[in-house]
Amino acid sequence: MSIRVVIAEDQAMVRGALAALLAIDGGIEVAGQAQNGREAVDLVAKVLPDVLLTDIEMPELTGLEVAVEVRRRKLPVKVAILTTFARAGYLRRALDAGVSGYLLKDAPSSVLADAIRRIKAGARVIDPELAAEAWTEADPLTDRERQVLRYAGEGASGSEIAGRLGLSEGTVRNYLSEAISKTGASNRTEAARIARQKGWL
Repeated sequence: MSIRVVIAEDQAMVRGALAALLAIDGGIEVAGQAQNGREAVDLVAKVLPDVLLTDIEMPELTGLEVAVEVRRRKLPVKVAILTTFARAGYLRRALDAGVSGYLLKDAPSSVLADAIRRIKAGARVIDPELAAEAWTEADPLTDRERQVLRYAGEGASGSEIAGRLGLSEGTVRNYLSEAISKTGASNRTEAARIARQKGWL
């Protein structure tokens, strides 16, 4: 019986290439494709694949937020992150979100297919180099600080961030101040850059 996989990836060419690669493997069926995080959650809830293969950085919801939502809804789907970002901070957050796999896009396609089979069988598959680094530096940001800093890094003003998150501008300033302090940055732009480099955003 084929392993049913949904692919969530915002770059159409990469998404199509992944689908084609997995389709070559006789034991894997691509049950659907999503181009953003919100679409991925809806599609997974609809088709209930065995494995969701998702990128991290996507519009609407990140792959990590998708993993959290899949777990919150108690959907019987295993989540594997497939990313170019070899960042220990991302891996830590992925593990906290309950993902079953964290794989890098530069791995051979045979490794990916094998990882999906192992994940379906109940194993947790993590890129070995990253696994060793994952616990070296803890993520100091709270979820709310992370949200505010992500918007700030995209160039949103304090009032825009407040409007998007339903917060007062003063509260947004407090969150930004905390994030700047925790990252050792001198301003919000630098804080966002540092946090992104470390995989905290």
